[in-house]
Amino acid sequence: MNRKRCLISDTFKVKKRRIGSETFGAVNDGKDGPIDIKSTLQYLMTLFPRKLFNDTLPQIVLKHQLYSIHNDKTMVDRQLSELREQGELLMFQLGFDSDAFGLVFTSDYKAKVLAGEEGRVTQGTVEKFLEKVLPSCTDLSFNKDKMLKEFLFTDSEITELVKSGVLTVRDAGSWWLSIPNSGKFTKYFIQGRKAVLSMVKKSKYSEVLKAELEERRTTSQVKFQIKYHVHDIVGAELVERIPTTSGTLLRFVDS
Repeated sequence: MNRKRCLISDTFKVKKRRIGSETFGAVNDGKDGPIDIKSTLQYLMTLFPRKLFNDTLPQIVLKHQLYSIHNDKTMVDRQLSELREQGELLMFQLGFDSDAFGLVFTSDYKAKVLAGEEGRVTQGTVEKFLEKVLPSCTDLSFNKDKMLKEFLFTDSEITELVKSGVLTVRDAGSWWLSIPNSGKFTKYFIQGRKAVLSMVKKSKYSEVLKAELEERRTTSQVKFQIKYHVHDIVGAELVERIPTTSGTLLRFVDS
């Protein structure tokens, strides 16, 4: 692995959860009532910069961002599974890290995909995919046997689905479910995460108050709201949360 690849891998490694009692923002660990993951997803999606992508992408939340708000990881995962089984939510392997999963509401995904396909030669095949596969989709990827025998797609139709971006090649004979035209999102997310982490690292003692960080002006490298990245770096445990009398302190974690 070359040096550049190593640096990206280190920056995006989602660390194992630490157990702690400290709360963060609107943290709900279940003690104050039942956890409502759908509402949390809707809140996090309000931080997604739709205009940056000319409203062509569905609103994307990373799974671990939920862990910055809810301490009960098991409950979060259980409710996510229920939403996926009910056909309300889709999950995607985002590609830049094996532990990075994107979450998108199914209705938003379908609307954006259909809008992007209007008038294209692949439109009919994509509509068939959305009708046949999405209603009960709990898979991150599909193998050729399933695509041919269960969903009844032909080889040429699978090629069209890859061309449209709803599938990307995983390896020979299998494909990831994917979000069309999401490459720019990944690029900006990577830039923003590294820049916000750098802000924390360059602060005195490599720590900064969360409230202060969220109020900082964004640089050219940060295209999203800083709050979006704060939920990311906290949920991924790239920073440590420390309760103080002045508020939550975020401390850079040297890996």
